[in-house]
Amino acid sequence: MTKTMMIVKTLPEVRQARGKLPGPLGLVPTMGYLHEGHLSLVRRAKEVCASVAVSIFVNPTQFGPKEDLSRYPRNLEGDLSLLREAGVDLVWTPDNEDVYPPGFQTWVSVENLTLPLEGAVRPGHFRGVTTVVAKLFNAFTPDRAFFGQKDAQQAAVIRRMSLDLNFPVEIEICPTVREADGLAMSSRNAYLNPQERQSATVLFRALSAAKTAFEHGDKDAGHLRALVEFTIAAEPLARLQYVSCADFDSLEELEQIRGRALLSLAVFVGDTRLIDNFILG
Repeated sequence: MTKTMMIVKTLPEVRQARGKLPGPLGLVPTMGYLHEGHLSLVRRAKEVCASVAVSIFVNPTQFGPKEDLSRYPRNLEGDLSLLREAGVDLVWTPDNEDVYPPGFQTWVSVENLTLPLEGAVRPGHFRGVTTVVAKLFNAFTPDRAFFGQKDAQQAAVIRRMSLDLNFPVEIEICPTVREADGLAMSSRNAYLNPQERQSATVLFRALSAAKTAFEHGDKDAGHLRALVEFTIAAEPLARLQYVSCADFDSLEELEQIRGRALLSLAVFVGDTRLIDNFILG
């Protein structure tokens, strides 16, 4: 017999439903429009936790004024169907006012880690991310929470926040899930027309070129960044926003790679902004 998946709207309902679930509880926070990347997090949570909860909330505070909040893809019925099939126990689908009640004015900010990369080009983005994740941790009191490596800086920031604020939550970062041609799975891929979709593989090709050079002994971070720039520049529909080769933990830009490094980039393909990264070393 298939167990019933609880679907709740309000915070009191989350807490009541959470109380009925055996531990340990794994949480997968999402903004919906689920794909195989999200489902891989759910499967991993099911492997190591007795119960699995998922949140579906397009968080308005992590979008800038000129970003794609209103057109961010949504498909709640489809999402719930996928989660039911995957054997999820509890799903929270709050409205904005459930998460940000009237008069809301309290924020969680991680400082240095949020300054470069995504933080530099999307001011306020991480303040929205850390605030909503802190609220999700308070609502669900999970034992473990699962995030994807594709959002590498987000993963580092959430780890730091959890450590600094003593959240009793183990953060697990799971590998990026890719399409057959290497494109990292993302809800924003839905924006790409067929020609742009083909061009979008340039992110994976650029990262792969730099990784190959690294594996052949090139430890010069500037040279690896230049390789990425060169590969992106050769794709007519792509426009590089940034490329970074940074220390894996501090996210400070490197000159030479000695330990683990994060090679990451943000690229516009047409009007769609995509990010991706590889870990080197």
